[in-house]
Amino acid sequence: MAVTEDQVIKALEPVQDPELRRSIVELGMVQNVLIEDTKVEILIALTIPGCPLKAQIQESVEQALRSTGEDLEVTVEFTVMSDEQRESVRLMVHGNPQATAGTNPAQGHAEGREVPFGRPGNKTRVLLIASGKGGVGKSSVTANLSVALAARGKDVAVVDADVWGFSIPRMLGVKTPPTVIDEMLIPPVAHGVRCISMGFFAEEDQPVIWRGPMLHKALEQFLTDVYWDDPDYLLVDLPPGTGDISISLAGFLPTAEMIVVTTPQPAAQKVAQRAAYMAEKVSVSVNGVIENMSWFTGDDGTRYELFGAGGGEELASQLNVPFLGKVPLVPILREGGDTGHPVAVDASTEVGKVFEELARVVDEDLKPTKRSHPELNLLG
Repeated sequence: MAVTEDQVIKALEPVQDPELRRSIVELGMVQNVLIEDTKVEILIALTIPGCPLKAQIQESVEQALRSTGEDLEVTVEFTVMSDEQRESVRLMVHGNPQATAGTNPAQGHAEGREVPFGRPGNKTRVLLIASGKGGVGKSSVTANLSVALAARGKDVAVVDADVWGFSIPRMLGVKTPPTVIDEMLIPPVAHGVRCISMGFFAEEDQPVIWRGPMLHKALEQFLTDVYWDDPDYLLVDLPPGTGDISISLAGFLPTAEMIVVTTPQPAAQKVAQRAAYMAEKVSVSVNGVIENMSWFTGDDGTRYELFGAGGGEELASQLNVPFLGKVPLVPILREGGDTGHPVAVDASTEVGKVFEELARVVDEDLKPTKRSHPELNLLG
């Protein structure tokens, strides 16, 4: 007995668009179903031309129909959604912002938009990864901590807010730019982590020469034009220092928690302390300290503390926050950042185990901040 169209549609309901993570039936991607005896021909409308995930969608459709138990000969054909259909998809999954802007964060206006992570009841934990100075490995900590959280089964996203020194796409091994659906950006995924970065909109060897207002707009668009879909964690890689970007993000993300990254040496620890004090001024809770480059293990198995010792614990004590852990200085950490293979992918290595434990501490032991956001007090 041949299957019916209703049975085919029901079988396809669990099949999701890999980027939007919604049922292809709900999104209106199933355009037509033709059935003749045991032959089923399905027309799927892709959201964009040249969709790189077309083969994955086809395989999922065929597998779903095989699960009906019927001996079916399945043919999957593809077309592309019209502009009106893409708009309908965007409204369904992302809503209708109050203002319209271009897909390039350097253009358009983003004032008046609602940042989803600032909505009452939003369950996403926002972690601002900060340092007072550059060169302490803040971005590598961000990338590897995000991968380690994803390895725990968490839905993780990263905003690379270091607009001058963007590096997260390279460190995560992201190979493709964001997908654009009706001016909605779908962030690419690597190692289970979604990310957005200025690196997708600027040449890697070109400087980003922007003043505060343009940076503010770009960051707001990273949070409002991108389809994040309520992740468990949003990690934000802040630029070094205490300037415009950190102040803007404090306003956009009222329940954010800050984790400060430092090295063991006193000079770095003192500068990192400024980032923590800045957080207090803008009503962001500092919830922990991570010490990077804590030791180097030689071929003889001896640990060498190249940058001194104790800076991380001392900073945590001064701030009265938990000391979350130490990350060793190892060549594979640097190599993984250069090649797009984060060391946290392999939890069997020394540094992989460190990030596995850091993720556990953040996820289980470090309690999220729940507070309203008062007026920013920048003058003390």
